[in-house]
Amino acid sequence: MTSCFNGGAGWPEPVVRVQAVSDTCGDTIPERYMKSLSERPGLLPASDGVGGGAGGPNIPVVDLSMLDVDATSRAVAAACREWGFFQAVNHGVRPELLRGARAAWRGFFRQPAEVRERYANSPATYEGYGSRLGTAKGGPLDWGDYYFLHLLPPSLKSHEKWPSLPSSLRGTTEEYGEEVLQLCRRVMRLLSGGLGLEAGRLQAAFGGEGGEGACLRVNFYPRCPQPELTLGVAGHSDPGGMTMLLVDDHVKGLQVRSPGGEWIIVDPVPDAFIVNVGDQIQVLSNAAYKSVEHRVTVSAAEDRLSMAFFYNPRSDLPIAPMAELVGPDLPALYPEMTFDEYRVFIRQRGLAGKAQLESLQTKAAAGGGGCSAAAGSSTS
Repeated sequence: MTSCFNGGAGWPEPVVRVQAVSDTCGDTIPERYMKSLSERPGLLPASDGVGGGAGGPNIPVVDLSMLDVDATSRAVAAACREWGFFQAVNHGVRPELLRGARAAWRGFFRQPAEVRERYANSPATYEGYGSRLGTAKGGPLDWGDYYFLHLLPPSLKSHEKWPSLPSSLRGTTEEYGEEVLQLCRRVMRLLSGGLGLEAGRLQAAFGGEGGEGACLRVNFYPRCPQPELTLGVAGHSDPGGMTMLLVDDHVKGLQVRSPGGEWIIVDPVPDAFIVNVGDQIQVLSNAAYKSVEHRVTVSAAEDRLSMAFFYNPRSDLPIAPMAELVGPDLPALYPEMTFDEYRVFIRQRGLAGKAQLESLQTKAAAGGGGCSAAAGSSTS
């Protein structure tokens, strides 16, 4: 059983690797991975699980190579106001680096279990190899494993906590992180312009260049014999600032809540990044930009890998609606809270669609100020 369990590390119970479950469960998944009837994705058409195939609504696509910066800013802003998501094409990150990063991390998840377990994580920081997000004993589980690591601030980044196998992984991940960081900063300028603000305003609210935070979560979703009963990640909005997602190059799985409220399956453009607004930018923009609920389905036919680059404000910096976006006709919709406090607030409650951010909006509207459950909490 040692190949299946991480027997402690601060978790309330032994952690079972979903890769091990996939290899041993036969035709039926364990009950703890089965979602409630209202959460289940149901049976999806074959064309929606594997491969391409257009049809139906899709999130906007924005060409970041357009020479007209104002036009680019308007396109990004329009997508983030309506959808909270867009696909960035011609973004400047080399396609061969995207493919190399995916290949390196696939190589890690193909290592023997004893190699992967050297990097088993704990709920203290979540950094390392993991299989669960919540800390409630006996709680529901998602059908996925992951690897989480810090990139910024430099004080948190440690290559020793990154896998040493395959040998290309550390160097490739470092280069990938540097290029995606520059892309995030560029998109931040476009988002600021779309709000009618100076290009650097939103970045300044994050702590300025060099003051922000960044981390990477590589998701691995093993094949699942009953994909209609479970999810790779349950419905949620991202708690951070902005996410740059590199999805699998041939297996679809990301679903986004459309402006009309329906779940749609994102049809990825090859070599594009899927960009989405997180809760912190929704707060800073006073809800002009939307942090939208999304979830991940899994496949019965193939494993799936994705790489989520999370770009966040400095963790101890108070975040609240920017003063330029607040007035007599539009009061501040959210209380002031640091990202450290917000993360504790989220982790105490687990993934719950948009309920977490909406509860803060309710508190602000009622004059409730900050969140007492998170106040004074330490860094997580």
